Amino acid sequence: MDRTRHRRLRAQGSLDRAVLNAILDAGFMCHFGVVVDGYPMVVPTVYGSDGRNLYFHGSVASRSLVASPGATVCVTVTHVDGLVLARSVFEHGVNYRSAMIYGVPRLVTDTEEKLEGLRCLTEQATPGQWDYARQPSAKEMAATALLCMSLEEASVKTSTGGPEDGDGPDAALGIWAGVLPLVATWGEPEPDTLLADGVEPPAHVTARSNTRAFVGQAAG
Repeated sequence: MDRTRHRRLRAQGSLDRAVLNAILDAGFMCHFGVVVDGYPMVVPTVYGSDGRNLYFHGSVASRSLVASPGATVCVTVTHVDGLVLARSVFEHGVNYRSAMIYGVPRLVTDTEEKLEGLRCLTEQATPGQWDYARQPSAKEMAATALLCMSLEEASVKTSTGGPEDGDGPDAALGIWAGVLPLVATWGEPEPDTLLADGVEPPAHVTARSNTRAFVGQAAG
């Protein structure tokens, strides 16, 4: 589709669904752009993907969609893997993986689908947490706005590698060039100050300590 056609740096772009799913699987935070009361608004929120649809919290978007049924939104997910530091400022860059999805989200009202969507969203951020924690009550379900959007209209862009000025005139400057990787890791669990004595974090939480926060993150 025209909205997902790559016009610049086409070599970095892809429409491969496997690449899209890998980027979505690696994270749990997205930004969605929506027009509210005539003005654009970009909102950060958590998401979950089942490979076909994207589920995300969307109270702001749901209000807008009620006022303007059929409105298209744009959802983006970006992972920064490092800074590319070249010999000249002009050649600097960023190694990253990003996805852009267009679509008309729908408000999820069916109870079973809503539970499944919330499970998908919860497990995306913390695998194992849905079965460990108390699940939503009917009152909490009613107070939660969950949106579902197809992944059909999507594209991705990635950038990897080092500086590209090593064989040019600037190579003679004697300036260091290379990649400064950005690697995010989970720390040690910090208990709630009101947690009762003897309640230890579950294995699915402690197992993530000192592991990379984003699956598939490139080191350089």
